[in-house]
Amino acid sequence: MQKTLPDLEIDKLDKQILGILMQDAGVPYTEIAKRLVVSGGTIHMRMKKLQEMGVVQGHYLNINPGKIGYDVCAFLGIFLGKASEYRDAVRELEKIPEVVEMHYTTGTYSMFAKVICRDTQHLRAVLNEKIQVIKGVQRTETFISLEESIRRQIRIE
Repeated sequence: MQKTLPDLEIDKLDKQILGILMQDAGVPYTEIAKRLVVSGGTIHMRMKKLQEMGVVQGHYLNINPGKIGYDVCAFLGIFLGKASEYRDAVRELEKIPEVVEMHYTTGTYSMFAKVICRDTQHLRAVLNEKIQVIKGVQRTETFISLEESIRRQIRIE
């Protein structure tokens, strides 16, 4: 469970640390300390604080799916029969490794998902055999991405 620490705030140094790590999460704390002219221990403690606050929620390796044979990125608008079916549907969608993002939305769709597949046959199988059979899913609408033009974190100022 995530702790809430209302007495802790994010200051300029925290933002500088985050800015460096958002550019390259592999930068060692000692290098960050050198750049910011503080001790390595300070960076370590600040990162621990940011994790406890829930600002930093993990460390991820960012791969290019196409380089490992996953050439299709698609977005799915998912229609549920009832809003009360959302939690159960999410539990089932979590079991599908091709689903890499899921959002509960307002507007036309109940849910919006990002899926990564090897090819269009794989996408069709995921849709027909894994997603559309989930209880509560009435139908889906699929949008295939032709190119990812922008991908970035939110800028910290």
